Amino acid sequence: MGNPEGVRRDFAALEERRMEAGRLLKEGLSQSEVARAVGVHRQSVSRWARELEQSGMRGLRKAKYTGRPAKLSPAQLRGIEHALKRGPEAFGFATGLWTASRVRDLIEYRTGVRYHEDHVWRILRKLN
Repeated sequence: MGNPEGVRRDFAALEERRMEAGRLLKEGLSQSEVARAVGVHRQSVSRWARELEQSGMRGLRKAKYTGRPAKLSPAQLRGIEHALKRGPEAFGFATGLWTASRVRDLIEYRTGVRYHEDHVWRILRKLN
């Protein structure tokens, strides 16, 4: 379930699709017609129709972001990025090579948050 790795959801486009479906439902189209018109499964339209009935168009607004909340704030990420640019030697490492375990240790030292080495690579990609 979910998106392939590296694929991000376009929350604005998803909201627009729900809003369009809501407008079509209000015009009196059937759920099946709306599903075909906006390119989704009829069960999604059924869920949206229920929400439309309970909360109106407001209920079809942007969904909250899914997934676990980030452990590091944007300010902490900027601090990590700045520290990485200083180089490993500045933190007592013998060589100038950042490894996943060294970055993990740096993150824990600077923020108190401990990550698994595999997740460190995701953070590094996020920082470019």
